[in-house]
Amino acid sequence: MRVFQMQRWSAIALLFFLTIHMIVVHYPPFHINFDNILVRMQNPVWKVIDILFLLTVLIHALAGAYQVITDFDRAFDYRKGLAWAAVVIGVVAFVFGAATIWSFQPPV
Repeated sequence: MRVFQMQRWSAIALLFFLTIHMIVVHYPPFHINFDNILVRMQNPVWKVIDILFLLTVLIHALAGAYQVITDFDRAFDYRKGLAWAAVVIGVVAFVFGAATIWSFQPPV
């Protein structure tokens, strides 16, 4: 899949996830504090939503950064290496982020 297509599809997904995030976290009556986060993070559905949100943000951000960097003439020759660097950074960030979200347990 081309990078610009990944950017467009991730933007559409971000609209969905950001809408959920804004409604649940920032607007009354759902205004959230740490106690509400502890309750919410016990539900596996919310964990999956947060992990998908993380994946979407990483795809969108790294694809955008790759496109901006490869627009420069000097970086054009290194685009394959930059693409692999973006993939490695994305995979590492996703694994650590998803592991943190999935393993989160409220204190007893």
